[in-house]
Amino acid sequence: MLTIIAAAAENNALGKDNDLVWHLPDDFKRFKKLTTGHHIIMGRKTFESFPQPLPNRTHVVITRQQDYDNENCIVVHNLKDALAFASKDEQPFIIGGGEIYKQSLSYADKIELTRVHGEFEADTYFPELDMNDWELVHEEFHEKDEKHNYAFSYLTYERKK
Repeated sequence: MLTIIAAAAENNALGKDNDLVWHLPDDFKRFKKLTTGHHIIMGRKTFESFPQPLPNRTHVVITRQQDYDNENCIVVHNLKDALAFASKDEQPFIIGGGEIYKQSLSYADKIELTRVHGEFEADTYFPELDMNDWELVHEEFHEKDEKHNYAFSYLTYERKK
């Protein structure tokens, strides 16, 4: 089962200047809990935005740069190769960025979306979901609090059969 995992604002903003535009500690904890022990597929810029590779996960990085090399990840040059490599894992995750999300939508079985309640200026956006293809199966709202500057909701979508 291929799962897309993302945090996107109400205007589908994902990030700006290769960084998130909000800080939600509980969302980071959820991301870690869901993705630990699995393959995480991402674009090169997403990988390079991490201060270091995420522990206990296999990083599969998609790049057009033919000579790109990094000992901390598996380098591939297209989504199909990334999916083939990650097929050994029964629960790989697509973790971004915007272009990789868009390319992977037609392959995904599930979407774990943290919807950040607000609109943000961004240079990277999550693709618009066609609700004819997706069914919301779980929703969990979280209020803004002392650790979270924005209210947010965990939304789980599954592909309609």
